[in-house]
Amino acid sequence: QEKSCRLSAALFGEDCEISRDQLYELLKYAALGRCHNTTPPSWCRIYHQSHLSGVVLIVLPEMSQLHFYKFYLQFKHLRRVFRHRFTVRPSADFLASLYGEGANLKPQNTAQGLTSTSSERIPKSSDLQCDPIIRKYGEKKRGLTSYTLTLEEQKKNDYPIKGSPRCKGYIYTECDRQTTDNSPLFGLDCEMCLTAKGNEVTRVSLVDAHGQCLLNELVKPESTVVNYRTRFSGITKKMLLPVKTRLSDIQTRLKKMLPHDAVLVGHSLNADLQALEMIHPSVIDTSLLFARNEGRRFKLKFLAKAVLGKEIQCEQKLGHDPAEDARAALELAQFFIEQGPAKVAELNLEMLLTTEKLAEVSQNKASLQPQGCRIQKQLNEPPLLSKPCFLDCLEVTGQKPLLLGRQELDSSGLCQSNLSTSNKQILERALQDVPLSAFSIIQFSLGPEYIASRLLGGLCEKVRSKLTDMLTIYAGPFEESFCLKSVKKEFGRCGPIQSLTVVTETYQPYICVQYEVLEAAQLAVESLNGAEVAGSCIKVQRPVTAAMLDCDVLIKELELDIENEGVIYVAGLKKSLTETDLQEEFSQFKDLETLFLPRDRQSGKHRNCCFLKFQKSQSAVAALDIINGWTMKGSKLRSRNALASGHLWRWIWQMNHSNGKQGGNIYEKMEQLSDTEQVLRKKVKKLDHHIKKLYRSLQNNTLCVVLFPGVNSMHGSQSGLGLMGIKDDGGRSAC
Repeated sequence: QEKSCRLSAALFGEDCEISRDQLYELLKYAALGRCHNTTPPSWCRIYHQSHLSGVVLIVLPEMSQLHFYKFYLQFKHLRRVFRHRFTVRPSADFLASLYGEGANLKPQNTAQGLTSTSSERIPKSSDLQCDPIIRKYGEKKRGLTSYTLTLEEQKKNDYPIKGSPRCKGYIYTECDRQTTDNSPLFGLDCEMCLTAKGNEVTRVSLVDAHGQCLLNELVKPESTVVNYRTRFSGITKKMLLPVKTRLSDIQTRLKKMLPHDAVLVGHSLNADLQALEMIHPSVIDTSLLFARNEGRRFKLKFLAKAVLGKEIQCEQKLGHDPAEDARAALELAQFFIEQGPAKVAELNLEMLLTTEKLAEVSQNKASLQPQGCRIQKQLNEPPLLSKPCFLDCLEVTGQKPLLLGRQELDSSGLCQSNLSTSNKQILERALQDVPLSAFSIIQFSLGPEYIASRLLGGLCEKVRSKLTDMLTIYAGPFEESFCLKSVKKEFGRCGPIQSLTVVTETYQPYICVQYEVLEAAQLAVESLNGAEVAGSCIKVQRPVTAAMLDCDVLIKELELDIENEGVIYVAGLKKSLTETDLQEEFSQFKDLETLFLPRDRQSGKHRNCCFLKFQKSQSAVAALDIINGWTMKGSKLRSRNALASGHLWRWIWQMNHSNGKQGGNIYEKMEQLSDTEQVLRKKVKKLDHHIKKLYRSLQNNTLCVVLFPGVNSMHGSQSGLGLMGIKDDGGRSAC
């Protein structure tokens, strides 16, 4: 049975800000895993990473956490599905930075093409010692057995292994005779389609050491085909209609055809053997044979052209030819064995690859219109070889990542705008192509006229104003000689107070209380409205403004927010109690996972409230019933469901304590925003629907990250927001 992937992250309360490098760390590990020497992220954990179906990054350019909370009600899907949220620092061009500094690798000397024989290409003998091929194999020629993968290498690179629980039901080729340097080589390649089961074989090719095709057979998948992947596989529905051959037939034929000391050769052969559900002990993987640094791999198409001088996988053809690919992999292995590591290293493949990329940059630069693109790096800059680009690292997954959006960044570092592309067109293409890619980046945009940074000031001020109103309550009337100290103490039991003032413009005195947390204001409205305080029966309410008319709806939706699931707010704590004291007091509650004690981020002193996070919602409900009215150390506690326990708590604090300075006339900016706000709400709602539709189409065990990159411009700055989760059977993100 397929294992379910899970994601856990310590993003509760204040610990919810991560750096761009930490996000890069997560995406790289999710796409590549341990088997490619990537380090697991330090700030979160992916359980059963090897079972991930894919990684999808949805980017919303020029949008920030401010946009998310301003249009919180419109982002209905995002707030109900993605459990984990984090703050990211704003980036002017997040995608370019995501690929790392090495996204535009450039050689110091420009060769004349892949087939150039210029002496500039040949590295010095001292440079050869640093070549990854020489470091791995040495300089001397060896027999083929020196290049077959060891058992440890097979395990590390996800090959089917005999006796492995994951390979239960797999067929063993029984080629268990000791291989020698004279053992026969066979090239193998498969094409797959996507079915309800996952990847299933639709075509198998086997060639012998002379390049003769021994097997080139279409295969009927067992499960219903979801996507034929015609663009890559060349397979169509019509081609498979008359096919009777099944996987079991191919397994039987391969067992009969292969001698007992056969060595199979292929490019990322592990994927082919997994799809064939077969185990073979002796393999040469050309994607590993032609070694590179940082766990990266050369593509078969590039190696065939650079080493063999052959063009394969031509764009004019419909899909790949598995017999052609199998033959190319076989000939590459034969070339390596016959010529030896030193001769292969002298080809200087790394420089040839960067030369090819540079040629692509030049071609693209000539064809692009000035207003439709921007060059990320100038062509005359020195080479940046310090960090491998993210796209290069992803080559180890066996396919180029998918990039869709109005701004598309390719591996050459060019970003081209296509404003005629609508979000609907991007969605339609994504629904078709995302299942074909192990890593996808999808960009949806509201359009520059609606998310322009010049509107940031007005947007920020509107959100700040509404937030202030939600944190504020008015209470009264009181007697003329009421005791302000006792009133402040009573309202302080609901949570930390930022300010309390007496309203004297009325016939009888009222008080205006501004709290630091939403739960405190809501608790005051719920528990003190109609209560007798300081000898008066008082009314407690929030300010009545146009922006506050939907306050009750917003409070209800905050309670339903998946981030607040299983979390309760507790107020009335004595400030003398430490976190250790509280852990001990609340330890009686079942399934208590985390206790968060908010602190003043300037003084460091903790507040008279805390948040309790439970593993199960039922346990939170049970604890809520007990805590309400419970006396701890002489102090009566008040409690309710959390409204802003995680990322939102930190954001509210930042909004309350920021200086609010924005360039220009803020009222003019608010007026500009009012003119477009109604249209914006509709667009955001539609955007949320697009993301919902794309998310529902994803396979189970897909890691999905939605990113608001943030805004950083002359008009203002707002941090970004990330939401993430792994899709499970219920369509929600698995925690």
